Amino acid sequence: MDESKSHIFWHQPKITQKERRILQQHRSCVIWLTGLSASGKSTLANELNKYLHNQSVRSYVLDGDNVRLGLNRDLGFTPEDRKENIRRIGEVSRLFVDAGLITITAFISPYLEDRNLVRSMFPQDDFIEVFVKCSIEECERRDPKGLYKKARTDQIKEFTGVSAPYEISKNPELVIETDKQSVENSVLQLVGYLKTHGYL
Repeated sequence: MDESKSHIFWHQPKITQKERRILQQHRSCVIWLTGLSASGKSTLANELNKYLHNQSVRSYVLDGDNVRLGLNRDLGFTPEDRKENIRRIGEVSRLFVDAGLITITAFISPYLEDRNLVRSMFPQDDFIEVFVKCSIEECERRDPKGLYKKARTDQIKEFTGVSAPYEISKNPELVIETDKQSVENSVLQLVGYLKTHGYL
């Protein structure tokens, strides 16, 4: 342990995660949406959040761009910065899950090692990795921010899917193919998983 932090200890709250879940009448977890830029992660996260809100389920979205505008504004896009970006989001997500929320994250999170690190922060059933699968051709066709075009002309370095890799997990809890089905059906696929596995 870092000696400068040897005096820091986790404070146990008087209200437990189990008690918060009972109050809210649903389990909490993190739904980790991962995939290429423009694959539909943020759209899916926000539509799922809207659905859950309408069902009186407590949830919150942590979006890649929003977090980089605040908490992680000091980080760039090098492999080291990407790793730290994901580590911080994992820690924030863990607090939100402890608070009893269904926490929906939308991050490219391209490296297996980083996603596995976040997974290790949670009990097994509290982490749901969802691969938002979409062909690179469709992602480039959508390209709402023009990022692929910039990456193809070397205006953006270390861009996932073009000049930096995306590492696909062998066994994510769920795969959603957003280039083959509507947003509505994608949300229903997620909700079906949550209901089948006892989160709702």
